[in-house]
Amino acid sequence: MTKKTDKGSTIVILLIIIYLLIPLVVSIIYSMFSNWTGIVPQGFTLKTYATLFQDHEFLASLGRTILIAIVPIVLTIILVLLALFVTVIYFPKLEKYVQIICMIPYTIQGVILSVSILSLYVANPTFLSNRIIMLIGAYCIIILPYIYQGIRNGMRAVNMPVLLEAAEMLGASRIYAFFRVIVPNILSAIVVSSLLAVGIIFGDYVLVRNLASSAWPNVQIYLYQAMKSDSMKSSAVFVVIMAVTFLIAAIVLYLQSREKKGKKH
Repeated sequence: MTKKTDKGSTIVILLIIIYLLIPLVVSIIYSMFSNWTGIVPQGFTLKTYATLFQDHEFLASLGRTILIAIVPIVLTIILVLLALFVTVIYFPKLEKYVQIICMIPYTIQGVILSVSILSLYVANPTFLSNRIIMLIGAYCIIILPYIYQGIRNGMRAVNMPVLLEAAEMLGASRIYAFFRVIVPNILSAIVVSSLLAVGIIFGDYVLVRNLASSAWPNVQIYLYQAMKSDSMKSSAVFVVIMAVTFLIAAIVLYLQSREKKGKKH
């Protein structure tokens, strides 16, 4: 009975994976053939990809997207770690309010958030009026629930108060024990939530279009412009975006698994 259940679960998971990969597979096929008016595509070519990777504007937009994904994620992780350290250890009664605040961005639409940020800061005489700063702040807000939930679940899994108490008995301060004992133990949770945040930022168009389209044209802006001129090129851009996202995830997971193996040895 158990074997039949396992086989059934495996088949269902495989069917779901195939279904989810259909858009990507179709985009790959479409980007590699010059003619697909019938059932079978014709005219295999990689010219679109060759042209794409020779386009300095595309490479620059891809680099901007990667950079604008890294900075908000790092900032948000640091802020959430410090906030949870203070609330869990010193003010545990305030944790539920911190959770409510961190969950609020779930209900905020990108259009509303971008318009609100522009109305508040566009005329501000300080550095907050900078379009890139506004975009980074907006991304920090959008990814906050995912980063918070991942880190908080990781802390609950390792029983943070007990580990800190044990470290204090050995003479370590709370802040030192937190970053030297707790953070390494919840690294998996941080990595998973960070990868989810990368996917959200890579897929964003509304925020970057409203806040910093001309100041920081990312790969989504490039994709939108390509869609208006060449469908084959736009498919190739989409495939490259997905490939870069998968590559970032693979590199991070590889480094994480390598670190775990090093600790075991």
